Amino acid sequence: MNSSARAVPEVALLAIRKLIAENAFAPGDALPSQRELAVQLGVSRASLREALSSLSALGVISVQPGKGVYVQAAQADVPVVPVTDWPYAAQACPQDIFQLRYALEGFAAGLAAVRLTRDELDVLQDNVEAMRHELRAGDFERAAQLDFEFHQLILRASGNQAMATMLITRGDIFLESQKLPFIRPERAMETWQEHRKILRALARHASGPAQKAMSEHIRQAASRTGIAFVTPDGS
Repeated sequence: MNSSARAVPEVALLAIRKLIAENAFAPGDALPSQRELAVQLGVSRASLREALSSLSALGVISVQPGKGVYVQAAQADVPVVPVTDWPYAAQACPQDIFQLRYALEGFAAGLAAVRLTRDELDVLQDNVEAMRHELRAGDFERAAQLDFEFHQLILRASGNQAMATMLITRGDIFLESQKLPFIRPERAMETWQEHRKILRALARHASGPAQKAMSEHIRQAASRTGIAFVTPDGS
């Protein structure tokens, strides 16, 4: 997929926010139908759905099946994700990093579920508990570091040295990507809840559920950041 194709959902996302602002839509107002929006913005229905999904996760709009799309929050109440300030733009955009993590870390979690030792599980449990404590204290910088460590622990536990080395040696980029979802402090506890779900699957040594929980976590983290990306199954 070329860079222009990758950018379409993000362009649609910004265009919808602009549409809401310029037309002074207020919370509770209905937007044009998805068909009308796709035509008006010049994007595919698939790209529009990704943009709407991200805006829904950010609390900008509410998609109500069978009814329509409604504005949920005033634009001033929703922070703009500073993707333009991404320090690694020359190497990879945030969307690319989340896609890479989605592809590899779900698989790694599935492997880790089979191989995880009692000691490794104890360390992960301590990490999840520490994140809960830091989030309650409002220390999002430390919470992001614990988020990073949680994922690195699982990568190491997967036993796939090549995959772990590839991701860990560029830990600076991955740590930066894990800071992005905390742009909305009121939703920060979602990261902890998703980690806890992953941990429960790992503790049961349930490979499939662990892989699914990890993939969904990364997808949701990207969505909280305002980033939509295409997956192979089109979801």
